[in-house]
Amino acid sequence: MIIRFLGTGTSQGVPVIACDCPICTSPNAKDRRLRSSVLIELGGRNIVIDTGPDFRYQMLREHVTHLDAVLFTHAHKDHLAGLDDVRAFNRQQGAAIDIYGTTDVHEALKREFYYAFSAKKYPGVPLLDLHEITSAPFTLFGREITPIEVMHYMMPVLGFRIGEFTYITDAKTVNDTEIRKITGTKILVVNALQRDSHISHFTLDEAIAFARRIGAEQTYFTHISHRLGLHNEVQQELPAGIFLAYDGLTLDIHEALDESS
Repeated sequence: MIIRFLGTGTSQGVPVIACDCPICTSPNAKDRRLRSSVLIELGGRNIVIDTGPDFRYQMLREHVTHLDAVLFTHAHKDHLAGLDDVRAFNRQQGAAIDIYGTTDVHEALKREFYYAFSAKKYPGVPLLDLHEITSAPFTLFGREITPIEVMHYMMPVLGFRIGEFTYITDAKTVNDTEIRKITGTKILVVNALQRDSHISHFTLDEAIAFARRIGAEQTYFTHISHRLGLHNEVQQELPAGIFLAYDGLTLDIHEALDESS
């Protein structure tokens, strides 16, 4: 299983439009963050978690030539706005793309991309095969995927565990039942928005505390805003085994225990 970080930024990305702070003007490529998403290469299949506004560019940058499924964490615009661009894969593959999300996600997709679901479809619209999921495990391409329900303030959001890998974004609280689903994860990805308190996201300190509670062999922080700080400086502050993810970072699930970047 290969994990590629397509984006590690928050809803506005980094740099933020019209911001001249040291992070947004940094020349370090690791401080440039598209909206959060990952590509999972699993047994020859490509699965993307979330299609944010940067989806088209992320696919081009990573030279992705086929897509088999999309998993959605929740219905916020920074996680689904780029879905229209799957139509390029529809054309190349001659088939609909399997889309996995909750009822709320499906309702949002039907509202935002109404033209893909109309009775009379305009030629070239996205072809989407919706599969409703809950917090119960489901099977995709022969592998069990366990949804992890976290709270984004008062909004339920799904993370996903596949084997020894768990991906969580937009979390502020996680109850004990869901914590038990994560137990034993070797590679954990979780959001760390900024240093100051936030109503719906883990702060840096909260993300570190969460990582320690889970006890994964390696933890990578994502969904990072420009308020967190410069990549290289923040990385120096982090405990052993905890790293800031960055756009383009690739992990081989079998090698990630030996390499941090």
